[in-house]
Amino acid sequence: MREMIAISGLNKDYSGKKVVDCLNLGVAQGELFGFLGPNGAGKTTTIRILTTLTKPSSGRVLINGIDVARDPASVKSEFGVVQQHLSLNRDLTIAENLELHARLHHLASDDRAKRIAELLDYVEMADHADYLVDDVSGGMKRRAMIARALIHRPKLLFLDEPTVGLDAQTRRRVWDLIRKMNLDGTTVFLTTHYIEEAEALCSRVGIIHRGKLIALGTPIGLRQKLGMIAVEMQTNENGTEYRYFPDRALASEFIQRLHGAERIVMRESNLEDVFIEITGQKALGD
Repeated sequence: MREMIAISGLNKDYSGKKVVDCLNLGVAQGELFGFLGPNGAGKTTTIRILTTLTKPSSGRVLINGIDVARDPASVKSEFGVVQQHLSLNRDLTIAENLELHARLHHLASDDRAKRIAELLDYVEMADHADYLVDDVSGGMKRRAMIARALIHRPKLLFLDEPTVGLDAQTRRRVWDLIRKMNLDGTTVFLTTHYIEEAEALCSRVGIIHRGKLIALGTPIGLRQKLGMIAVEMQTNENGTEYRYFPDRALASEFIQRLHGAERIVMRESNLEDVFIEITGQKALGD
């Protein structure tokens, strides 16, 4: 399958410190890919390189076959970006924000109104087209930002912490929209510090730590490498310790041999277990 993103030997140094360290990564066309890492891991720098905001120290990045460093003007038409922070113009209505973005992308006048109407329907905001940004909820703002990013029909969408600050119910609605976009053929590159979000949405994830890609695979494949069953053992002396096993039978045998644990829990492992075990840290945004 054709690669939408092809990263080879990517490095980025700041004042002698290597922030991205020989990163090699391919994301297939039509994939919903999750990019995870603890605070300071290099996620944000990588995204800035991919979206032409930062030049790499060395290495190569292709988006849909276009070299990001050599032809940044051309590559910008291939992707859309939904940033973590609110980037809508608060003095404009939702529809006017989309209109402005359509003009910046030089959409023909006869195409603009049709495209804006299509996208407002797509993100279920047609009834709020004439609302000012500050008059809609956080979830609606996020959906409006997604609609704006899709205005020029990009093949690739970068989502940087797309549900940060949203309540659980609103987060699920945004998840549904992300799945819908992906099913409609948009390649999605997602960064998130909500590990359950990556597990729920992504067909594959990569984990970056100290600038290096240290794990890559499907969520279920990474769990299988760690162990599908987790045993939590709580003691007064050492807090909570974790052990992982390929199945419940082996986990049960281990539990029967335990002595001294005040509380024992056996459960299925998850992607957060994988993340913590291989990075030694909980997920945090860059």
